[in-house]
Amino acid sequence: REIGIRRALGAKKRDILMQFLAEASLLSMVGGIIGVALGWAIALGLSTAFPLPTRVTPGLVVAGLTISVFTGLVAGVFPARKAAHLPPIEALRYE
Repeated sequence: REIGIRRALGAKKRDILMQFLAEASLLSMVGGIIGVALGWAIALGLSTAFPLPTRVTPGLVVAGLTISVFTGLVAGVFPARKAAHLPPIEALRYE
């Protein structure tokens, strides 16, 4: 419904597309941060429980977050395109 209102008020297809992709990247970034934190906590726990060397390097953190955001963007492209091309009257019908 929000899409229909925005389109009726003059938002361009590109605006809707960019909003969806921004939301997808933000959500995947938050998920990536949570994943990195959990991974770090598990690595710390394993290193104290077992005599195995574990390291969480800045490079691994950056790689994990990059993969997370990229995956979120790829997964968000189809719904974003579908929402952007939805006619305003159709978007207003959905509740």
